[in-house]
Amino acid sequence: MPRNQRGAEPEWDSDEWSDDDYGPDDQSETTDCIQCGAEIYDDASRCPICGEYQVGDRSLTAWEGRPLWWRMGGLLGIIAVLFGLLAVCF
Repeated sequence: MPRNQRGAEPEWDSDEWSDDDYGPDDQSETTDCIQCGAEIYDDASRCPICGEYQVGDRSLTAWEGRPLWWRMGGLLGIIAVLFGLLAVCF
C-alpha cells in the first residue's frame, strides 16, 4: 500500500464505516447487584463494588433455601453448644 504524500487527504469510503454498525446490539446489558444494588454487567460473576457473588436472583445465606428440619437441627445444635459451654463454666 503506497504512503500518502504530505498534505494529501486519505481516501475514506463512507459506506464502509456507518453508525448502523454500532447499534443497540453492541451495548452490554446491565442489572442490579443482589446485595448492594449497584449497576453491574449481566455476565459478571461478582459485584465490583461489594464483591458479592451473583447467584440466581438473590444472595443465599446459610439458612435460606434449606428445609425446616435443617433449620431446626442447626438451631438445636447451637443451643446444645451454648448449654455445654454454660455447664463447663458454672
